[in-house]
Amino acid sequence: MQVLGIRFCLVGNDSKNFATFLGDGLGLPATDMGSSGEDFMGAVFPAGDSWIELWPESERMPAMTMLQLVVDDADAWAEQARRNGLKPDGPTDAHGERIYYLHAPNGMPMSFQSRLPA
Repeated sequence: MQVLGIRFCLVGNDSKNFATFLGDGLGLPATDMGSSGEDFMGAVFPAGDSWIELWPESERMPAMTMLQLVVDDADAWAEQARRNGLKPDGPTDAHGERIYYLHAPNGMPMSFQSRLPA
């Protein structure tokens, strides 16, 4: 069992400033998310199987911070989590990935996922 990447997701009113800090300030390359005039649509800063996602808070996306682990076999990780007393929800298959969800002890939403076979 192996972690292949780590994703950090922030949804909030300050995500535009965070995106400007990472992109303009630190020079991280971002995926083009398109634009809607002056409105901030979000930003994704990829790094291999890892990335940072920043989204504006909206009615459909409430404010939150989420940690996502990209793993080699999400089902095996789910079995291990259950053996260790955790209760992951799932799986959900979406976006070409098998995804399980749980909350860290501090309440932070978390997921672990692996690519689905082609």
